[in-house]
Amino acid sequence: MTDMRTPSAGLPFLKMHGLGNDFVVIDARTGDDPVTPALARALGDRHRGVGFDQLAVIRPAAETDFTLEFWNSDGSIAGACGNATRCVSDWMMRELGRDAVSLTTARGTLYARRRDDGLVSVNMGAPILDAAAIPVAGDPMALPLAGDPVAVGMGNPHCIYFVEDAEAVDVAGLGPVIEHDPLFPERTNVEFASRLGPDHLRMRVWERGAGITLACGSGTCATAVAAHLKGLTGRQVIVDVDGGRLEIDWREDGVWMTGPTALVFEGRLTPAFLAAVGA
Repeated sequence: MTDMRTPSAGLPFLKMHGLGNDFVVIDARTGDDPVTPALARALGDRHRGVGFDQLAVIRPAAETDFTLEFWNSDGSIAGACGNATRCVSDWMMRELGRDAVSLTTARGTLYARRRDDGLVSVNMGAPILDAAAIPVAGDPMALPLAGDPVAVGMGNPHCIYFVEDAEAVDVAGLGPVIEHDPLFPERTNVEFASRLGPDHLRMRVWERGAGITLACGSGTCATAVAAHLKGLTGRQVIVDVDGGRLEIDWREDGVWMTGPTALVFEGRLTPAFLAAVGA
């Protein structure tokens, strides 16, 4: 495995994805930390940069194996990103020669492990159901919005709509309007889900600061929690997203999410690119 921290001209990075939810990963455990909002925006540009749904930055940690920070393509901090957590945890497990790791994120310590079938699971922690902590201005289970959505926090805010047919929803039209609704002081991710069968959901997502994505790990967890709270499913749920399938298991110790990961390529940002964005 190539060491991303090997000194040379430019900045090494990885391109990874989980179910098409794609990420640029920068290892900032040694040396200067180049990540700024301007660099995140430039990297996230799919025409002039590399392109991603989120940027994941690996940093040192005192009490866990590593720290992970997430940025959106608009240069804002994401707070949580379940599929990026699974992808980077998989890469770190391979680097460390282990099948389990712990990591520090904005919402505390998380744990990830590789199953015998090769899929990677992460415990995203307990769902946040308190309005002030999500945050949302209203009762999370009875929001004053048409469609009777539910608000759930997973280290970032989510507004979940249960609809008859998720395929028929105008996600591109509704998503940005709901994201910026005044009920959500930090904006919100928006999920539209329909019930396909017992403990089986179909979900589509508009991500805060990123737009429509093929999958959203924290959104899938939030949707599964909301579905159980509304009596639509049990605590173990299969969720089909645009990019594939995730398994969600809301246990006593947190919400576990399981699915595939992929390392697409390793690259290096040129000094000229970095200079152009002041990195």
